[in-house]
Amino acid sequence: MKPHAHIRDLVLEQRRVQRDRLRLAAAAGALVSIAAVGLLGLSGWFLTGAALAGAAGAAAAQAFNYMMPSAIIRLLAILRTGARYIERVAGHEAALKALARLRPQLFDALAAGPVRQTLTLSSGELSARLVQDIDAIQTVFIRRSATWSLGAGLATAAVLATIASPLAGAALVAGVAVTGVGGLILARAVSAPAGRAAQTAVGALKSRLSALEAASPELKAYGLDDWAVQEVAGAAAASDRAQIALARAGGWMAAWQAAATALTLTGVVLAARGAEQPMIALAALAAVMGIESAAGLTGALHLNGRAEEALDRLDAALPAASIQHGRTPDGADLVLNTLDQRLTPPARIGLYGPSGAGKTSLIERLCGLRDALPDQAALGGVDLAEIAPDLRRPLFAYAAQDVRLLDDSWRRNLLLAGPADEAALWAALEDAQLADRVRAEPQGLDAPVGPNGERLSGGERRRLGLARAFLRNAPWMVLDEPTEGLDAETEARVLAALDRRLADGGQGLILVSHRPAPMRLCPLQVRVEGLEPDGRVRMTPDRLSSVA
Repeated sequence: MKPHAHIRDLVLEQRRVQRDRLRLAAAAGALVSIAAVGLLGLSGWFLTGAALAGAAGAAAAQAFNYMMPSAIIRLLAILRTGARYIERVAGHEAALKALARLRPQLFDALAAGPVRQTLTLSSGELSARLVQDIDAIQTVFIRRSATWSLGAGLATAAVLATIASPLAGAALVAGVAVTGVGGLILARAVSAPAGRAAQTAVGALKSRLSALEAASPELKAYGLDDWAVQEVAGAAAASDRAQIALARAGGWMAAWQAAATALTLTGVVLAARGAEQPMIALAALAAVMGIESAAGLTGALHLNGRAEEALDRLDAALPAASIQHGRTPDGADLVLNTLDQRLTPPARIGLYGPSGAGKTSLIERLCGLRDALPDQAALGGVDLAEIAPDLRRPLFAYAAQDVRLLDDSWRRNLLLAGPADEAALWAALEDAQLADRVRAEPQGLDAPVGPNGERLSGGERRRLGLARAFLRNAPWMVLDEPTEGLDAETEARVLAALDRRLADGGQGLILVSHRPAPMRLCPLQVRVEGLEPDGRVRMTPDRLSSVA
């Protein structure tokens, strides 16, 4: 998917993919309306006629044919039930399959887009976009059958009402038109603003809750639990008010539907007053179901504001423009201009220096997680600033200092690095000294790690990030404080496995650490002094050797 794709374009694409299911849902919805209108109208005619025949005496009752109408009524009831089942299954299956494809498409677009734009979204806000907003647009798929249901129901009801009286048919069509126009006006004036506000409020609540949850240890340490609860309660109250407003708007829509039904029914009965009583009953009940056919469309209009807000929010999250791919690096050799030395895998370089000096910023620029600065580094003979981030990232296997984990299993968190078989997963865990920990879990690799790995210790989270980097086949391995928080024995085993893995795979190493043991893996060590005013990093070689 192109990073600049419009969310509505993606929805249209999924409509084309799910075209057969949506057509089946529309056809079934039309059949539901036809059967429902016919069922109620014929039932009204049949019951009224049977009552009149019974009142006329035994001879009239014996002459009344009740077999054929009752058989047709049973047939229509069966058709309505079966068609309703098909409509719901086909429509919801199309929506769920489309949403299942839209989520990874949106995630891919965010991951491939400009880093500066993507990092402006908090984890809670991003989760709200990928979950609540995507869920909200399912009505865009489900409501596709509503217009067909309305059209089929109106046509059937109009035919039956016209049998009683042409004026009754005209009154029904006019009543349904007024109902539709009024519903559209109410939806735009009341439901749409309420739906947009409700969707925004839910996103704000989730974003606030996620941010406070991530900071829960600090909040407890500083005694800010009550403040955090008040913050969440305030966001929840705002969300509740928005939901109440949306429900109130739904009430107005329902009240309008009821009033329009009453007025239309009155008009149809008055227009058909010259017909026989069974035909009046036929026209009246057909009119009720004809207007009821518009209920699906009314419901879709009620949720339209929420869906439109979700689409706008998803559009805002998508990258505004496509990535300019610039030049392609010719190989993986690296030159840090301050050092004026070409490094080629399996070279190893260690970066150290005071906190805040720019070590992490430097490696994030190399990996394409920050905008690169001109004349600071070259990759494959090309200035780093001339290489698009999506062309740099495949050259690096990165284990960040701040490890981010999915609220999922060990397996799924490892497979973020890319496809890998069971043996590769266990080998990575062995080298990260986590295999015994995972084997102790009853579910093994499928055991959950909790939200952002809350079931793991800090050292386990860091080693899980390291194991994930082990699984990525890239020329350079980039590790930011990989053994921080580990005891000396575990650190020694992890570093021995890392040394062996680098040697076996021929990978280069770019290491950031302030600990002596990891730095001993690197023949070339560089002190990062700090940041220049223009954002460049000052570096001083500490020890050089033949590393090319």
